Amino acid sequence: MSFKSWRSYSNFKYKVDTKQRFILDEESIEFLNSIVNTCQDREHTIKKDSIVWRAQNGHSWRPYYQHDPDTEEDIHVDDFPCPFPPSRMKPLWDSAAEGRANSKGIPHLYVATDKETAMAEVRPWLGAILTVAHLKITRDLKILDFSVEHGNNNFKLKFIFEEPSYEEIIKSVWSEIDNAFSKPTKASDLKSEYAPTQIISEFIRSKGYDGIAYKSSLAEGHNICLFDLDSAEVVKCNIFEPTAIKFDFKQVEEH
Repeated sequence: MSFKSWRSYSNFKYKVDTKQRFILDEESIEFLNSIVNTCQDREHTIKKDSIVWRAQNGHSWRPYYQHDPDTEEDIHVDDFPCPFPPSRMKPLWDSAAEGRANSKGIPHLYVATDKETAMAEVRPWLGAILTVAHLKITRDLKILDFSVEHGNNNFKLKFIFEEPSYEEIIKSVWSEIDNAFSKPTKASDLKSEYAPTQIISEFIRSKGYDGIAYKSSLAEGHNICLFDLDSAEVVKCNIFEPTAIKFDFKQVEEH
């Protein structure tokens, strides 16, 4: 079974955004099954003991004391920045925030393939101090890659006038899915905009995958969403400070 149309993802998104989200209709279920039926070349294994990274804005403080020989007391002099403790670098089991691949209350572990990507994903400001955790994968993990067609738009004008080939349909749908996972978010975005990718992620999890990977829109690396919080353990935490932030701009056409 493959995708019925080059617009399969768009149709699925429209339905779960505006029609049915928790009880899917037959067409939406067929779409999800088509993802699994066409993803074989996107399956990858992250080996046990591989290294991944996770960042959070903020840090803890380490008190500094000096000993007063006259009073034989340790006097608090100052506090210095230090990393969050390892327990702080994983989501809580009972109070998970909503994310690209998880619904509120269902915790997933978001990590990155390198520390620069992990730090960019939290969008720090100049002068901020970040805690960056170095994590080790605890077992072999089966991951589905949603980055293959990132940045591509495989729509062709001829699709409107003639039926695309089987290969063209698959490539077109997957490019929309991959770009949906990597689309930058804003604080003002409605959380319901996460619904399509959350449903896809939950379905992928039900098929025995341990996580998904997708391209970062803010850095060169990839993000990885691990469904099990115990899939990786924190080995070490360090603190970092951004030294430069660069923005690129393009003019928005007025209509």
